[in-house]
Amino acid sequence: MSTPSTEQLLNRLRLRQVALLLAISEFKTLRNAASRLGMTQPAASKMLRELEDAFGEPLFERVGRGLRFTATGDAVLTAFRALRNGIAGLSRELHELPLGGSGRLLIGSISATSSSPLSDATIRLKQRYPLLSVEIHVDTSDRLIELLRAGKLDLVIGRMPEPGSRASRDCIFRPIGEEALALVCACNHPALREIQKKKIRFEALQHYPWIFPLHGSPLREVIEQEFHSHHVPLPQGLIETSSFMTITGLVAQSEMIAAIPKSVAAVFARHGLLRSLPYTFTNSLSPWGSLIFADRPVSPIMQTTLNLLHTADTGR
Repeated sequence: MSTPSTEQLLNRLRLRQVALLLAISEFKTLRNAASRLGMTQPAASKMLRELEDAFGEPLFERVGRGLRFTATGDAVLTAFRALRNGIAGLSRELHELPLGGSGRLLIGSISATSSSPLSDATIRLKQRYPLLSVEIHVDTSDRLIELLRAGKLDLVIGRMPEPGSRASRDCIFRPIGEEALALVCACNHPALREIQKKKIRFEALQHYPWIFPLHGSPLREVIEQEFHSHHVPLPQGLIETSSFMTITGLVAQSEMIAAIPKSVAAVFARHGLLRSLPYTFTNSLSPWGSLIFADRPVSPIMQTTLNLLHTADTGR
């Protein structure tokens, strides 16, 4: 069966069907979902058949007395959740307008960029919209993009998606900057006394325990590439974390070393918490920038935010 066009879906879908699918995902059975919506079970069954006819694929499999989403059902559910979140945002904005409010903006950011351009843009945004509520969630790019896809974020500041990936197809990416890496250690680390500000060789770093980011992060990939390029096996007995605060606490009180974005290292160095070792990585992190979902409209506040993010380094 051919995939229905956007126009066909818009003509056939009703918000009541959206509510039914969301209720099924929450209550697991058609009976409970129908009861939650104040419908009879036969009416809910008919509505569900109409919904499956609209998409041309079954959305559920029966498991005992419950329902389990198929792959098509999962995709439809993700889209319906995004629609619900969009309507919820509209409802909040309509409620706040008579009170002089300006709505809410949900931003996701990777740790490396949450301190400088995003901070500058947020300060300037609040000067223009004093009553605007801004929520900033910090996580890895892949997790933030999933939240963006689900409609739980309006905007992500993250790494450039891999070419050909789902994120590269779903999102519009605009680069803001690139990030070099710094290798950090405690302020009284023995390596600092030994090297006396000369460049340190990679082999010499193997005398100290390393902290690695979690698997799957771009930073982890760059560090592993560095080991491979020097034909050095990865250390055993690693501590692995993506929390820069955890890394700071561990490195500052031990002989451990860790690679973190240079901008983050500079913040810790200014406060006398860490020092950077004179080592230059062969590889660098992929560029970072703004990511918005391609099929969602850009509100005036969102456009202002994007403009501020992309001019933060010039001060305009």
